[in-house]
Amino acid sequence: QVQLVESGGGLVQPGGSLRLSCVASLDIDRITYMGWYRQAPGKQRELVAASTQSGITRYADSVKGRFTISRDIANNTLYLQMSDLKPEDTAVYYCNELRKINSDYEPLGSWGQGTRVTVSS
Repeated sequence: QVQLVESGGGLVQPGGSLRLSCVASLDIDRITYMGWYRQAPGKQRELVAASTQSGITRYADSVKGRFTISRDIANNTLYLQMSDLKPEDTAVYYCNELRKINSDYEPLGSWGQGTRVTVSS
């Protein structure tokens, strides 16, 4: 069972940038699909970015062009680089292993504590 620890969140002004980190307890190169989710108060948890072993990345329309997901295999770390942040990006962000069901991704592992991102002036 993989353990994932998120970090890097904080308070940032609109237009600012943050890089979130997710450190895994095993070799992430053996994890086929990984992704970042977020959940804002009163909203459902949503997948914002996904990464595959083959190098394919996918993004939610709301973050496309602003967020970048990447893997640091040597350090077993999944990153989410966020730029041009907006108040609508305020949420708790979680990483997780994913499974692919047809063309959709679903979370596979347990949820960690996440890391909070607050975008406000």
